[in-house]
Amino acid sequence: MLIWTTRFSRKKAVLTVIAMGLVMVVLILLAGRTEPGNSSAQLVLTDNSQRVEYLRSLGWEVSGEPVETLQFLLPEKLEEPYLSYNELQLSQGFDLTTCLGKQLERYTYAVTNYPGRPEGVQVNLYICEDYPVAGDICCPGAGGFQAGLAFPEECA
Repeated sequence: MLIWTTRFSRKKAVLTVIAMGLVMVVLILLAGRTEPGNSSAQLVLTDNSQRVEYLRSLGWEVSGEPVETLQFLLPEKLEEPYLSYNELQLSQGFDLTTCLGKQLERYTYAVTNYPGRPEGVQVNLYICEDYPVAGDICCPGAGGFQAGLAFPEECA
């Protein structure tokens, strides 16, 4: 058996309480800096003008209003085609797994400045709880493609 004794003056008690309080304040401040989900200084896109401005900040010129909007529930578990689509999203810093089982909104805009294609190109932007969680540039139909949101570097 080990018995440990120490003298604990009023001054030491006060200093200990102050030190513990400072440690708690620092922990609370650090915890407040982290956001849930995929947070890398997350952008909040609550309305159409913010979504359009976000796409323009990436280099895209888009129609002022979406050509299509869609709301859907993301499944609790990703299966195809979501698994393949999430690979594209992971390559550009998004991750659909942060929204499993949640409501998503897809906003589709016509792109007017895709290099070499003056029409027929669209951008899809997926929003979950006002945060962008996925997106792509696509050209549906024959000779179509799908790519990430980054403006093509060779054309910038």
